[in-house]
Amino acid sequence: MNGGYRIPVRVRVFRALCRPVFRGLFHLLGGVKITGLENVPPSGAYIIAINHISYYEAPFLIAFWPVAPEAMGASDIWKKTGQATLARWYGGIPVHRGEYDRQSIDNISKVLVSGRPLLIAPEGGRSHTPGLRQAQPGVAFFIEKLNVPVLPVGLVGTTDDYLHRALHGERPTLEMRIGQMIHLPPIEGKGEERRAARQKNADLIMVGIAHLLPSEYRGVYGEYTQTPQAA
Repeated sequence: MNGGYRIPVRVRVFRALCRPVFRGLFHLLGGVKITGLENVPPSGAYIIAINHISYYEAPFLIAFWPVAPEAMGASDIWKKTGQATLARWYGGIPVHRGEYDRQSIDNISKVLVSGRPLLIAPEGGRSHTPGLRQAQPGVAFFIEKLNVPVLPVGLVGTTDDYLHRALHGERPTLEMRIGQMIHLPPIEGKGEERRAARQKNADLIMVGIAHLLPSEYRGVYGEYTQTPQAA
């Protein structure tokens, strides 16, 4: 099953080359600690949901994930030198934040229907500080439409000063904490009720991430007590 989604040959080649290079770079710059790999399914469609502090989360996760996931990111990235080149060659999916982006919706739907994992940052942009911000409801929209599970991942150490610290000999450690797969409750109602239900599901994803993070990283989700349902 491909769902109309095909990965170009140049993208497959680039991924095969860049992932080991980035793994080597991260090991060279500092420590790497990964827990919960047993929670990653061997196949099938699912959403990888991460916290998003800086530019380092996506390259770190992509480099060490068992398979090369598809990834979506803010369209702004495609306008920045260096980042744009990497995003384009990796085959990332640009998304226009705050807009109804039909092309992006179609691309994301094709990825998930094809049975591939998709990397998403539910906060919708970099926070620049460890504390989580409230999720945007967009991630819940795709889950609602395509009925895919979510794998929460907490990333620690990916602060803006990571490279500066690494180049000055501190050898900072990056951590990837992979949680258990979760399924969200169905979305019901219409209009405002439906929008509120999507926001609640997006918040549940962030709670799943928050439970994987140290207290200083939990931000607005530090006081949440409800936990999402494990698959």
